[in-house]
Amino acid sequence: MTEVSAPTDWIVIQQEPLDAGEAARFLYDPRAGGVDLFCGTTRQWTRDKETLELSYECYEPMALKEMHNLVHAAREQWSIEKACMLHRLGIVPVAEASVIIGVSTPHRDDAFHACRFLIDQLKVQVPIWKREYYADGTTEWVQGSSMPDLK
Repeated sequence: MTEVSAPTDWIVIQQEPLDAGEAARFLYDPRAGGVDLFCGTTRQWTRDKETLELSYECYEPMALKEMHNLVHAAREQWSIEKACMLHRLGIVPVAEASVIIGVSTPHRDDAFHACRFLIDQLKVQVPIWKREYYADGTTEWVQGSSMPDLK
């Protein structure tokens, strides 16, 4: 596990499963009226292909630096009390979380916007690479995007 943490920020990259409950407990704060928590999980179907699992790799020092920069950028735009960005590496089976992003803010509107900003920017800025393993035996490296077209 590689972690950058402070009383108000929790940024981690780890091989172990992510715990949304632990993230929620971290985010709760008496100054915050809004807590937004996003959990990105491995879905079974991508377009018309069945996914068995995902695998994530990264260059951890650079990924952590970029995650920290994103939290800093979000703090410049919204009134954030606490923020977390957690990402899993290695194999992530269907229905398990690969990423958890969360913020707590005084008001819900800021929480929604800041959380959306963090997950969208993580997908395009942070050097974490995803490989999909399909039921038909094929694999594919997938480039992150803020709004994928998965119709």
